[in-house]
Amino acid sequence: MKTRTTSIPFTPGKGATSEYHIIIRVTDPSLDYPSQLASVLQAGAEAAEGKVVRFRRFFLSDAANQYPLLAQRLDALPPVPTSIVGQAPLDGTRIALWMYCTDPADSPYKHRWDASLVSPGEDSRAQMDGIFRELERRLAREGLSVARDTIRTWIFSRDVDTRYAGVVKGRKDYFETIGLTEATHYIASTGIEGNAPDPRHIVEMDAYSIGGLQDGQIHYLYASDHLSRTSQYGVTFERGTAVTYGDRRHVFISGTASIDARGQVVHPGDVAAQTGRMLENVSALLAEAGAGLRDIVVAVVYLRDPADFACVQRCIEASCPALNAVYVHAPVCRPAWLVEMECIALTPDGDKAFPAF
Repeated sequence: MKTRTTSIPFTPGKGATSEYHIIIRVTDPSLDYPSQLASVLQAGAEAAEGKVVRFRRFFLSDAANQYPLLAQRLDALPPVPTSIVGQAPLDGTRIALWMYCTDPADSPYKHRWDASLVSPGEDSRAQMDGIFRELERRLAREGLSVARDTIRTWIFSRDVDTRYAGVVKGRKDYFETIGLTEATHYIASTGIEGNAPDPRHIVEMDAYSIGGLQDGQIHYLYASDHLSRTSQYGVTFERGTAVTYGDRRHVFISGTASIDARGQVVHPGDVAAQTGRMLENVSALLAEAGAGLRDIVVAVVYLRDPADFACVQRCIEASCPALNAVYVHAPVCRPAWLVEMECIALTPDGDKAFPAF
């Protein structure tokens, strides 16, 4: 076996649509990139057999050089919303894959994934604004909108230490034009370092939107005894968002680090202690949605320093021994944060007042 596939299938009851978050990793780092890519694609095809692939993300160690061969191979496969981001897997390999699949089934909702959105622009602010406007145009063609229907975004910024301020500005300014403020709501998000395959693109974004949700299906998560509101330090995203269907609940936890209720970094310089506080914060957010660490079906863990990988993995596995996660090299938006984690949790806590997933 040249790859290792992990997945936590979720089926809330008899006859319900099953969901699968699948992570595929290479087991032999000494293989060259074409061999690793071929192994990952083969494993992906096998894992997706009989399922519908809704979204996939490739994590690459050198996106600019690895993208052409990946694009060539993907051209021969059925089209799927595909995110490609330069974030090196921390196990020493060149590529890893996260796939989201479901059983083939009709849904009363319109689930839409937009992947690797980019825009021209002279700086990160202009590109961020352009990306959101491109998402707005795409959604409008299906009768959807960013303000009403977008549930989750992932924003990847080249050189995050110097360019994240522009990302924040571009997003905030755009949100104001569509009426998203601290008094309304924002969108769950991760803002992290990551390179688009084309070096001209400073910012890249993925988004998940849902059409057909009713009032009362979306709840925003705060855990205010553990974390501050993001607006307290000038950014505009929700800590977490829960979506309740008739037969299940989806919980999207944004990129979460070692932060306190005043918006301050906790345990600066101590990656093990930061990992503990990060998990505490994630647990507090999940709890507001009636979930726990045991309900996580997929997680991405971001580290600023690859040398911290073994320590962070050991700390996380002590609390979550069966966590379905990929660990990647990606500095967090504030240099003092050494580690960040995002996750998706699923629970069978539906509400029969709403249609099933």
